[in-house]
Amino acid sequence: MFRDRADAAAALLERLEAFRDEDVVVLGLPRGGVPVAAAVAEGLDAPLDVIVVRKLGIPGQSEVAMGAIGEGGVRVVDDGIVRRARVSERRFADVERQEQQTLDRRVAQLRGGRD
Repeated sequence: MFRDRADAAAALLERLEAFRDEDVVVLGLPRGGVPVAAAVAEGLDAPLDVIVVRKLGIPGQSEVAMGAIGEGGVRVVDDGIVRRARVSERRFADVERQEQQTLDRRVAQLRGGRD
C-alpha cells in the first residue's frame, strides 16, 4: 500500500492536516511506528510520545495473539481465542506476567522515569 514508512507518514499527515493547530500529541508504537509518528508529529508541529504495548501470545504459538497489555494496566483479552486454544488460567497468567516484565522494562528504557 505504501512504498516505505516515509510514504506512509506523508499520506497520514495529509489526512491529519486538520489537527495542525489543535492541542494534540502524536503517539507511535516503538520500533516500526515511531518513525512514522515522528514525521507526522514534525509535520503537525506537535509533541511526539510512545505508547508501549505487548502482545500476549498463545503458549507454543506466540505469534498468535490471545490478548494484549499496555501501560497503566490496560488489558485486552480475546476470550474466544483463549478458549479455543485451551489456555489455562495459570498459563495465561504466566504469559501475562512475563510480558508485563518486558513491558515495564521497555517503558523504563523509553521514558527514562518520566510519565
